[in-house]
Formats: sequence, structure tokens, C-alpha cells
Amino acid sequence: MTSRAIIVQTGGGYDKVQVGIRLADAPQAGEISVRLHANSLNYHDFAVVSGMWGPTAPRIPMADGAGVVTAVGAGVSEFAVGDSVVSTFFPDWLDGQPLVEGFATVPGDGIDGYAREQVTARATSFTHAPKGYSHAEAATLTTAGLTAWRALMADDSLKPGDSVLVQGTGGVSIFALQFAKLAGATVIATSSSDEKLERLKALGADHLINYRTTPAWGEKVRQLTGNRGVDHVIEVGGPATLEQSMIAARIGGHVSLIGILTGVAGNLPLVQALVRQIRLQGVLVGSRAQQQAMVRAIDGNGLRPVVDKTFDLEQIVEAFRYQESNQHFGKICLSI
Repeated sequence: MTSRAIIVQTGGGYDKVQVGIRLADAPQAGEISVRLHANSLNYHDFAVVSGMWGPTAPRIPMADGAGVVTAVGAGVSEFAVGDSVVSTFFPDWLDGQPLVEGFATVPGDGIDGYAREQVTARATSFTHAPKGYSHAEAATLTTAGLTAWRALMADDSLKPGDSVLVQGTGGVSIFALQFAKLAGATVIATSSSDEKLERLKALGADHLINYRTTPAWGEKVRQLTGNRGVDHVIEVGGPATLEQSMIAARIGGHVSLIGILTGVAGNLPLVQALVRQIRLQGVLVGSRAQQQAMVRAIDGNGLRPVVDKTFDLEQIVEAFRYQESNQHFGKICLSI
């Protein structure tokens, strides 16, 4: 079967994004075919499409894909035709400790992704989507949702009464806010926009900090916590925000290193980490089993993701330009 697809030529760049055709084979043993209906955008996808980390060969982009199963191969019992499904970021990391390094196996980077109408892949490349979710809502889970879930629930076993600091209003930070509130945690949120801070408050944030008007926001976090610091920091900024995140964390606190929005290299305030025994954990999404646990939790509590805006598939460049503008609040999606 032929499938309309977005193809990014070698090296990437918006001028190298084309609409093309790819074949979707019938499923073999252990495989399923999926009619894709939505993608969601992440910084990693932006890096591939924009040419920051352009592909080494022509590539179908987008790691996050959601749709409906149209056929199942021999031996597949987990899925049936008509099931709503969502992709996994690491198709080979099924469970347990991290087993992957880099992006060689990641759809949309090392292998073809989901900016297309049809795909046939191993059944382990997908999980069930939450019940009642739209395809756009489901597509937000693969990268942003699972990163936040793993950081709080798998890496640090968040408990009621804990405190969490989230940075900004991107997908990971908003999911972390939502998961933390469901777990009974106190959430401190930062943004450079008072308007966005009010929207975070409406989602349940307990304390708000404008980091533009309060550049020493780490100390402000300590004031808000009686000089204790927070149990967990969702660190998405990178080198320019890490020191403040470490100031904000309690002694023995957990800082999840997730984003590189301010760069990929910088000075590590090593003394701060040592004397306060801070745990720094790099987080690169998560395993299929962690995604399944997240979906079960969502089915049990009714959480809905925040979708800012949806573009048509052929508007993928326009969607990424909107992402670059930093106007969005939550996730940006593509409709297929």
C-alpha cells in the first residue's frame, strides 16, 4: 500500500522538507499495520527537521505517532484491528534498566518515523493509547509524557507531600505538573511570561516564579520551601539553568537532566553538587513498560494533555516555526 509521507533530505533544513510517497507492506509475523492520524512536535524532532542534527540519509521524521491498527501479523495477540495505539520512542527498550545510547533506533532519526499515513512495524513499536483520547492527545505521550512520567515516577518514586519544580510551559514541564499534582505533590512553576504563569496556576501550580524578573529563582524556591529546597527538579533548560536548579533542590534532592534549550555544554557547579549531595539523572524518554504504566495511570485518573495548536501534516515546517517562536503553551500537533 502506498502512503503519503513527509521526507527530510540528507542533512535536514526546512528547504529540504518534501511531501513524498512510501510503501507500507502487509504485516509479517510479530508486526502490525497502523493508519496514523497524528504526530506531536518535540525539540528532538525540531533538531532533525531544522538541520541542527540533520539525518545522514533521507528520513521520514517524527518520533510521536498515533493512529488505529488496520492489520495484525501472525502471533500478535496484544492488538486487534480497530485498536487505538501510540508509538514508542525506543522500540528495542522494552523494560528494565536503560539499554540504548543515542538515537540510532529512534523513529524519525535513526530510522523512519511517523510523519506519514501508513506504517507497518513490530508490535512492540506501539502501545495501546489511553481510553477516550483523541489521536492528537495520544501522540503527545511518546516523548513528552513519558519523559515526565519516568523522571517523577520511575527514577524518583514521587510521593504525596513531595515538592517539584518545573521550568517553563513546554510539553514535558506541563505533563510533570499534571503528574505531580495527581500524586499529591506541591508544584513550583517558572516562566518568563506572567500570562503563562496564570495558566500554570489554573492547572494546579501552587507557587509561581517569573524567572525574568527573578533571575535568582533558585533562592526564591528555597524561600518558598522554608529554605529546604524541592525534592525534585524537572531541568529542561540546560547549562544556563542548571546552577539555579541545583540551588533550588534540597540536600540529596533529585535533578532530572532533560533539556538542552540553552545549549549542550557549560560549567558544572561541582562543589554545589558535592556538598549538597544532589542526584543528577540524565533522562532520555523511557521504556515501553514505563509507557504502558503511564497509560494505565491515565486510564485510572482521567488526565488530559494540553494541546496548544494542531497543523495539517503538510504544514510541518510552519508548525516547527511556530514552535521556534515559543508562543505555545503545551504541545503542538500534526493532523494526518
